[in-house]
Amino acid sequence: MLKHSKYICLGMASMALSFTACKLPTPITRTENSTVPASFNNSQDSTNTARVKWKEYFTDPYLVALIDTALKNNQELNIMTQEIAISKNEIRARKGEYLPFVGVRAGAGVDKTARYTNIGAMEENTEIEPGKKMPDPLPDYLVAAYASWEIDVWHKLHNAKKAAVARFLSSVEGRNFAITNMVAEIADSYYELLALDNQLAIINQNIDIQTNALKIVKMQKDAARVTELAVRRFEAQVLSTQSMQYGIQQKITETENRLNFLLGRYPQHVDRNDQTFTATATPDIHSGLPSQLLANRPDIRAAEQDLAAAKLDVKVAKARFYPSLGISASIGYQAFNPSFLLKTPESILYSLAGELVAPLVNRNAIKATYYTASAKQVQAVYNYERTILNAYVEVANQLAKINNLSKSYDLKSQQVDALTQSITISNDLFRSARADYMEVLLTQKDALESKFELVETKKEQMNAVVNVYRALGGGWN
Repeated sequence: MLKHSKYICLGMASMALSFTACKLPTPITRTENSTVPASFNNSQDSTNTARVKWKEYFTDPYLVALIDTALKNNQELNIMTQEIAISKNEIRARKGEYLPFVGVRAGAGVDKTARYTNIGAMEENTEIEPGKKMPDPLPDYLVAAYASWEIDVWHKLHNAKKAAVARFLSSVEGRNFAITNMVAEIADSYYELLALDNQLAIINQNIDIQTNALKIVKMQKDAARVTELAVRRFEAQVLSTQSMQYGIQQKITETENRLNFLLGRYPQHVDRNDQTFTATATPDIHSGLPSQLLANRPDIRAAEQDLAAAKLDVKVAKARFYPSLGISASIGYQAFNPSFLLKTPESILYSLAGELVAPLVNRNAIKATYYTASAKQVQAVYNYERTILNAYVEVANQLAKINNLSKSYDLKSQQVDALTQSITISNDLFRSARADYMEVLLTQKDALESKFELVETKKEQMNAVVNVYRALGGGWN
């Protein structure tokens, strides 16, 4: 009988499939393009800096300690860790959908049937045993196990589980990408802090130089060699430079607090070594091949997993047009008296049923889900391609920036040396009345600006070193 029912179900499935398959809507499809240029700047060197661990890439022990602390305490990373746990639970839920559901049922009740009804009249004339009538009211006791199982004929449930796995892997890569960005942000802020310390030291040095120049001008004025105007101009320059101190100190406070926030702690002093900032050597950068970005960049791998999940979602949505086959069964004991409950085989009950359900009329909701899944798959393709393109552009920009900043830093160093010497020269000429006070003021101003620009260029140089490491996909391993 069961075998015959199986053939009937398969026959019905074939008929339903024939009816639905011929009316499936046309999907929107697009194939992803992961082709990238063959090289960066015509280099065929496959050595890639992204493979270097961040503890080896950043050699400053203070910076390493900051990053270590952030990896343990950063709230955003901890939030993303919970997102991964949520994605893992989604896999468990999807896996459970294609496994049989088994449960236990127990119950007790009482039933009083009206005497003047067909059932009531039958029970009145029915004897449970010879000479013993049916109890009235009739108790009912039940203990049974039941099961239901949807046969995943079209792999709808399995594909849904695979999509959940892909999204779990995407969440893992998302956290890796967040680690990459956080490491880069901490390094950027740290180098900015060192640059501000150096600028503050430059200001203090210039205040000393300008204060000494002011004393000289006052002596010149007492000797009637300059006017009160020169004294006031030098005083204004000293006051202007002194006021710059507080702007730099405010930036230092904000940068320290930004670092402390990334480290998951309240504002406090950030340990650092600002004495070696200008002498910090930039590491050798090996960009490798552009194709390595697909393996090294967590955001590209996350986009790839999102694309895989979107493709599986399309298959799941398509399977909803096909008939679903379900099997339900139960077995247990039922009796009106607990003493008869386990009496075999009289009290045994069991059932077995198969159900075939196919959508035939008003499938608009299923079509809408299918079209939405198709559109999201195309959207995921565009996002994947955009992520690859963005990664390549980021690397190309940072490589060019490192090269140009290196040349710019050398020239600005020469400029600072020349203007530093010109301060001494202008002061000597002013003392001997061979230069006016405006030349001294302009020389000091130009020297201060050039030193600031040199520190700023060094900071940009170190930021480019950090950003190219991030762009290549380093920092998360």
